[in-house]
Amino acid sequence: MQIETKTMGRVEVSDERIINIPQGLFGFEEYTDFALVDSEYEPLLWLQSLQEKNLAFLLIDPFLIADDYEAEIDDKELSRIGIKDPADVSVLTIVTVPGDGGAVTANFQGPLIINKKNHLCMQAVLDGSKYTTKHNILEALRRKEGK
Repeated sequence: MQIETKTMGRVEVSDERIINIPQGLFGFEEYTDFALVDSEYEPLLWLQSLQEKNLAFLLIDPFLIADDYEAEIDDKELSRIGIKDPADVSVLTIVTVPGDGGAVTANFQGPLIINKKNHLCMQAVLDGSKYTTKHNILEALRRKEGK
């Protein structure tokens, strides 16, 4: 499928990379159809809206940043997108790259949970104060390398 992207113009995306977020993302609830598009900066991905070409979010696998990351989500919540088996889950976090040169961060408190079988997705909110919406990626990678 050909899609229009914010950063790369028209690109080809396979059907397996099209996802639906029935509830939308927080603050962007009206946008529900997206594609996962490889970024020019591995291991980052783009979550590209299919409804608005200028709406795209950078994503990263949080386990690449923090080996001990845990996205504990109630089974009832996961059932909203048809998750029955933990093996069907893919977890990604939204990356923020500030224009002022500040720290590049990942939203560890609001991960995206994707059902790999049916391509449905939801944004979860993790309870507790263990994670923040501004987890410093470079600091975390330095700590990880130091272990």
